[in-house]
Amino acid sequence: MKKNILIIGAGGVAQVVAHKAAMANDVLGDIHIASRTLSKCEDIVASVLEKKSLKKPGVIEAHRLDALDIEATKALIAKTRSQIVINVGSAFVNMSVLEACIATGAAYIDTAIHEEPNKICETPPWYGNYEWKRRERCEKNGVTAILGAGFDPGVVNAYAALAVDEYFDTVESIDIIDINAGSHGKYFATNFDPEINFREFTGRVYSWQEGQWQTNKMFEVKRTDDLPVVGTQTAYLTGHDEIHSLSRNLDVPNIRFWMGFGEHYINVFTVLKNLGLLSEQPVVTAEGLEVVPLKVVKAVLPDPSSLAPDYTGKTCIGNLVKGTRDGEDREVFIYNVADHEDAYTEVGSQGISYTAGVPPVVAAILIAKGIWDVRRMVNVEELPPQPFLDLLNRMGLQTSIRDENGDRDLSFEGWEEKPAAGKTAARR
Repeated sequence: MKKNILIIGAGGVAQVVAHKAAMANDVLGDIHIASRTLSKCEDIVASVLEKKSLKKPGVIEAHRLDALDIEATKALIAKTRSQIVINVGSAFVNMSVLEACIATGAAYIDTAIHEEPNKICETPPWYGNYEWKRRERCEKNGVTAILGAGFDPGVVNAYAALAVDEYFDTVESIDIIDINAGSHGKYFATNFDPEINFREFTGRVYSWQEGQWQTNKMFEVKRTDDLPVVGTQTAYLTGHDEIHSLSRNLDVPNIRFWMGFGEHYINVFTVLKNLGLLSEQPVVTAEGLEVVPLKVVKAVLPDPSSLAPDYTGKTCIGNLVKGTRDGEDREVFIYNVADHEDAYTEVGSQGISYTAGVPPVVAAILIAKGIWDVRRMVNVEELPPQPFLDLLNRMGLQTSIRDENGDRDLSFEGWEEKPAAGKTAARR
């Protein structure tokens, strides 16, 4: 049984991870939080202690770490005796942290695909550019590496696996819809790292249609849906991490990702992009200073974690799945609704951070218990979804479904008595 957790990163998602890990420290053991800015880690530790989140008395400590330094990361893993690393730092550090885990034998969990600072929208499938190149080494070293174990990617991958396994005989399409119907009260802000957020939307939009990659421009294609709780919402076809693994691991010809944006966000984004302020390439100012425009924009925008106290409203994220069952056409929407104010009350973060931060802790618990300790590299849809979704239900992220019988919550109690998702090991 693996114990002791090293959390890399100290933003809003890391705060959720720390609180939820503390609530399960009887299983996860010691908790260590590391980032380049020690004070941010110390603030998270203080928040956990203030809210009395520790399930039982135990270790929770802050550390300074440059996670791009593989040797330093290896040393911290060894010093803290951490057997599970939850990487919720910048996507730029993923491969460095993964390399440290491969070298030390620690299990690795992340919530987003790796990125290089000077590259945007590389050739799909994106996982094939960095992560999957290390699959053989993970298996050779017996290292469990679970990629994209946030909400999207992560929970939506489990929803896809559940739909394929239990609700359809054949699946024609999976449309992942991500709506934030909340309000933070700022003129303009992003819900997570502005640099990563903008990079998602400045390149080509990749989607998987008719069994091949299709490209579009951002905000070129949109849809409107009447969704549970949040009502009628417009979302835009967007490139996103999970498409790049689901298209490989599921035999589904159409997989698309849609994200909701308001007109104000689109207008500000468009102006920034057209002015060149979202470029990742350095420029030289009249004073001879070399700056990256995107980093300057990030520096002047609100820190996403600062949005939490005044955030109101709800999110709705789910998979609209269409296919056939018993020879009849069928459509289901498997989803979660989260509340920003509830998240802040519980862990001091806003709802977007909450939905991203709870799932990697659930994955860590499943690794610690041996249920997901597969000793190889996998994406979430390659694992049985029932234990994941069952524990998510109990830890604050309820899975619901809308089908021909209306809306209802799903229960996964008793999954232990069921065979692990029948089609999971051989979907293609």
